[in-house]
Amino acid sequence: LGLCSGTCKKSHGPISSAEIYDQAPLGQFWKAREEDAIHGVTKDFPILYDFHITDDLKHLPQHIKGSKVDIILCNPPYFKVDEHSNLNESEHYLLARHEITTNLDEICHVAQRVLKSNGRLAMVHRPDRFLDIIETMKRYNLAPKRIQFVYPKVTKEANMLLIEAIKDGSLDGLKILPPLFIHNEDGSYTDEIHEIYYGN
Repeated sequence: LGLCSGTCKKSHGPISSAEIYDQAPLGQFWKAREEDAIHGVTKDFPILYDFHITDDLKHLPQHIKGSKVDIILCNPPYFKVDEHSNLNESEHYLLARHEITTNLDEICHVAQRVLKSNGRLAMVHRPDRFLDIIETMKRYNLAPKRIQFVYPKVTKEANMLLIEAIKDGSLDGLKILPPLFIHNEDGSYTDEIHEIYYGN
C-alpha cells in the first residue's frame, strides 16, 4: 500500500494507493484510467493497482477493513508547520511538504491499524526528524528494524533517511545500513544508485 503516493515507479505485484490530492501524478493516472474505461480503451500499464483512494489518510481504515496490508510505503510531508514555515507555495507542494493534512503520528497510527501482524512500514523522511520518528513508531508498536542515511555526495551531510519498521515486532535487532550516496563528485550517479534506478 502506498501512502502519500504522488508517484510510484515499480512493482512486482498488485499494489494499492492513497493520496489526498487528486491532481498529483498518481491521481491523474487514475483519472486517465477511468476515462479509458468509459470509452472502452484498454492499455497495458507497468504497475498493477488494486485500487486507489483519494481521501484524507485518517479515513483509510474505513476503506481497508481490518489488518490486511503486508507492507506500507510512505513518502510523507516532512516539515512541521510553525511560524517559520513557507506557506506561500502552490497547494500541491504545500500539502506534499508540510504536515497540514497529515503528520507522522497519524501515519504511524493508520499503519498500526491496517498492517498485518509483522507487516512492514517503509518510509523516507528527513534526518532531523530521526528521534521523533523512532519515538512515534515505538508508541504505535512499530519496531524499527532497518535504517539507512542517504547523502547527496560523500562530502555532504545526510539529507534523507530510509527507515523500515515491523508491526508488533521485537525492539531487538535494529540494523544501521551502510550510508547511501547519490552522486559522485562530478555529479554523476554512484554505481549503487545507478543499479537501483536502471538495474545491472
